[in-house]
Amino acid sequence: MQHTTRQTVRKEQLLSAYADQETKAADFTSSPNPLLKKARSPEKPFPKLSEVDTMRHFHRLAKSNYSWDDGLYPLGSCTMKYNPLINERIAGDEALKHAHPALPPRYTQSVLRMIFETEEILRTLLDLPGVTIQPAAGAHGELIGVMMMRKYFLSRNEKRTTIIIPESAHGTNPASAAMAGYKTVKVGARENGLTNLDELKKLLSTDVAALMITNPNTLGIFETEIPAIKKMLDEVGALLYIDGANLNALVGKISFTAMGADLTQLNLHKTFSTPHGGGGPGQGALGCSSRMLPFLPLEQVRRSADGKANTFEFYNPEKSIGLIKAWYGQFGNIVRGWTYMKSWGNEAYKIAETAVLNANYMRAQLKDILTLASDSPSMHECVFSQDSLQKAGLTTANLAKGLLDYGFYAPTIYFPLNVNGAMMVEPTETESKAEMDTFIMAIREIVANAPKHTHGAQQTFVTHIDETAAARTPRLNWNS
Repeated sequence: MQHTTRQTVRKEQLLSAYADQETKAADFTSSPNPLLKKARSPEKPFPKLSEVDTMRHFHRLAKSNYSWDDGLYPLGSCTMKYNPLINERIAGDEALKHAHPALPPRYTQSVLRMIFETEEILRTLLDLPGVTIQPAAGAHGELIGVMMMRKYFLSRNEKRTTIIIPESAHGTNPASAAMAGYKTVKVGARENGLTNLDELKKLLSTDVAALMITNPNTLGIFETEIPAIKKMLDEVGALLYIDGANLNALVGKISFTAMGADLTQLNLHKTFSTPHGGGGPGQGALGCSSRMLPFLPLEQVRRSADGKANTFEFYNPEKSIGLIKAWYGQFGNIVRGWTYMKSWGNEAYKIAETAVLNANYMRAQLKDILTLASDSPSMHECVFSQDSLQKAGLTTANLAKGLLDYGFYAPTIYFPLNVNGAMMVEPTETESKAEMDTFIMAIREIVANAPKHTHGAQQTFVTHIDETAAARTPRLNWNS
């Protein structure tokens, strides 16, 4: 209550300062001197605060933030894992952080080598002949992949208009397809959470360019029928795009070539532990089959054609879609991802093994009080519906806000849309059993004390939010 009272007092002081400034502005605009009016615009009605008050205000806000220093980030689908400090140390090296992308390649051989090695490691982990880390983020990689599809079919004098996307796919897939000029068609899922092959078969034709399927899908389930899907696509000449946003479950464990993938995008800021930048800078990657190699964007990195050992150069793919970015990736994040990959070495497969183990531990410990979205085995995350919560008088939002009171960041909620009140929990390989047990205990206590948590978070900086009003009538001014 003391904290809330202090915030109330500070708001009243800010509003008072604002009112004083409004009065000054009104006096200024009513001045009889027309030259004065023309020379200057009215003074903006911002409150005047001392440096001490300003610093204390922002310090209080900073203490309300949540970070890895505080605890678990259980965001499903987002793959929020710890960013090791060694990544930051190497990315901050004086020899790397000041390297300018406009320098000629002969002066940036160390940079080109790190880019090449990062792509080479990804080629090995994905088991695909081509990889580029030029995309700015995962969704940017999707767009590049779809643009490559279009160029591929144009090179064959085929004009295909449609991309099929399962309802369990990653949420950005339809937008990426639409931005590249395709119309999208949804294919449903069966009760077990896997793509409905009977429905898919009816949708396939020579007008279909590709199926964009997420594997593991957004229910955290591995699509086990990929070989059958690939065969169906081959019959109509369509491509197989496998969204790799959930690669954390598969690192070093599966061959994308064996699955028949033509394209797959992934994220260094998810699977390979570079920071999530709150909208940027992320860092994407795009893998491709041999038939898609000629269509990669300008420019790509390879070993020098003159045969000199450990020298690298840019080259232009034969039928490239063109330039998609001013410079090659976000180099600071490439360095961080490179460091993470080098740290794991030939044991990178343990990332997937531990992440899957942790997700299934969460699933096993919570399935008696939360309703599983699917009975199929979980991969990187476990997904629950709010069915059992509703019986206890709670919603998914109530549970998420209750977790804020216990000092945890809330899981991803209300996605995927085909699950009633979905809640996605992804502990990744980062979390210890002790931390997961504390999180599990918090959920159990919230459910056991349901009436206490029906109105939202009680101890957070802002409480009792009206989500509907916030969405329909947002207040965007500092003094609202």
